[in-house]
Amino acid sequence: MTKSTADISTLLERVANANSDFDIDRVVRAFRCAREVYGEESHRTGVNLYEHATGVLELLLPFEPDEDTIIASILHHVVSKDGLSLTELEERFGPTVRSLVSGVHLLASITIEGSRNSIDDLRLMLLSVSDDMRTILITLSDHCHLLDHAEGIGKDRVKRIASDVLRLYAPVASRLGIYNLKQELEKRAFPICYPSDAEHITGQIDRLRSQHGDFMENTASELKTYLLNNNLPVKIDWREKQPYSIFRKLNTKGLSSIEDVYDLFAIRVIVDRTDECYQTLGLIHKLGRPMANRFKDFIAFPKPNGYQSLHTTLLQLPQVPSDIFVEVQVRTKKMHHEAQYGVAAHWSYKEYGATHHAMEQTQLRKMLSMQESVHGEVESESTLADQIYVLTPKGDIVELPEGSTPLDFAFQVHTDLGLSFRSARVNGSIVPLNHELENGDVIDILKYRTPRPSPQWMQLLKISSSRSKLKRHLYLQRRSEFITKGREKVNTELTKHSLPSLDSDLSIMRVYDGDVLPFARREDLLMKVGQGSQNAASIFPHLEALRSHDFSKSKPRNRTIPKQQRKNNLVELEGGLPMPTRFAKGCKPDDGKREEIVGVINRSGEVVIHRSGCKMLKRANPERKIKALWK
Repeated sequence: MTKSTADISTLLERVANANSDFDIDRVVRAFRCAREVYGEESHRTGVNLYEHATGVLELLLPFEPDEDTIIASILHHVVSKDGLSLTELEERFGPTVRSLVSGVHLLASITIEGSRNSIDDLRLMLLSVSDDMRTILITLSDHCHLLDHAEGIGKDRVKRIASDVLRLYAPVASRLGIYNLKQELEKRAFPICYPSDAEHITGQIDRLRSQHGDFMENTASELKTYLLNNNLPVKIDWREKQPYSIFRKLNTKGLSSIEDVYDLFAIRVIVDRTDECYQTLGLIHKLGRPMANRFKDFIAFPKPNGYQSLHTTLLQLPQVPSDIFVEVQVRTKKMHHEAQYGVAAHWSYKEYGATHHAMEQTQLRKMLSMQESVHGEVESESTLADQIYVLTPKGDIVELPEGSTPLDFAFQVHTDLGLSFRSARVNGSIVPLNHELENGDVIDILKYRTPRPSPQWMQLLKISSSRSKLKRHLYLQRRSEFITKGREKVNTELTKHSLPSLDSDLSIMRVYDGDVLPFARREDLLMKVGQGSQNAASIFPHLEALRSHDFSKSKPRNRTIPKQQRKNNLVELEGGLPMPTRFAKGCKPDDGKREEIVGVINRSGEVVIHRSGCKMLKRANPERKIKALWK
């Protein structure tokens, strides 16, 4: 028997002890695939990848993982290596394994460093991106094993990972009620992130032990005997509060000594039935002195994550020093199991199958929604369901609406990438433009050197901002084309009426219905004509420059020439515009020597001719000025 076969046999035996209901041939194929793909390659901790994957599996075994979870935990690093694509993984082990591995790969990319999101948003992202509880379990177990071998990682890098664990992953485990993994994560990460605080708190605990001895074991024994004598068969264990939990309580409560922490020591009493919880509580209150305002009934009023138990704090329990508080927790066996494993406590696929799995998904979503309202987060349950999270080839996370296509992804990454879109690879395979993306997909966009967008893309884009970007580009791309067509049409119409063609400034279109149009607005008019949405001749009646022209041949109009218009035959306007003119009364340019002149278009559409040195010109709007010459 080879070493590889021996290793597989040992692991299969451990798996069978946790869950005997699995297809042994399929799991063996997964172990062999892992050996083949990982080879001698090392994990970032320095441990062999195969050893890391099997270590993660061992941490999962208390949760009685199903067959797909076992396989996904063994193969959860195959995507990050060049061994298998997600498509190949699905072909060999089915869609569920592919989904789990893809989810783990995605969750591994969520980190605090460099993120623009708040801590709460990142925690919510961790919860919401995975639509399968098993993905989160594998991810949390992966981080536990990683920190077990942290000595192989650089000091700064491992501190960032430990910070992510304390601020992201452990709180997520807590929200889901998985206190077992929460405590394991905190125990490993705390000394890495806060070495001096961890040492200080551990020192205080050691001094307390040396002062009072290990009294808790004796107290638990006496309490058990006392309850048995009162016809209550119970199971009792006890614990000291974990250093990181003490650290947080000292900070939040502003305390300086661990002796001021009420729940530094705790005894857990486990009974068979709910009514026995309350009987036990009454007896314990007779044995010690309960503290006022330190009783909590989480059985009648469970925590949002489903946690149930009775909590009370007492002084003067047997064998306990008189100044030491002890918290007593009373719960049933079922409540205890769920307190340890949270949402995953009854994640029993082999017993209930897909229907039960669907019910658990609903419960998970409902609980997440409750968590959001408790923490003041605005997101709603429907919002969670409507978002997916996908990855760039470099591992960056992109949030998209459910049903988004590779085109949406490209536009969200960068407008230029969307406009130059050629095709897309999703998880290593070329997909059609209308392919719907899923959580955890890795998308690689292939692009043209220059933008080649199509108006048909408007039907494929799900995100309004992406459609706006495409619409704007298409508009700008064809704007010059339509303006050129519009100019040609207007010039043709002007020629019919023996009028000069448009000049470079479109001066004839400067005043439209009494308003002076900036150059871009004049171009907008031409674009409408070029697009065909407006007739060239239809704009002429609105142009003040053409008020004196007789358009009776095309459109009869009754026009009255202003009385102020005088001596039009003496002055010529730039571009030969046939606009009504009159001479300013102030500087009287028509009297005396003929000097240089300038025209100013007034609100009535007349051009008032001034001497170029007239003081009035300084106050005139530059947009309304027009060049004028003596004939």
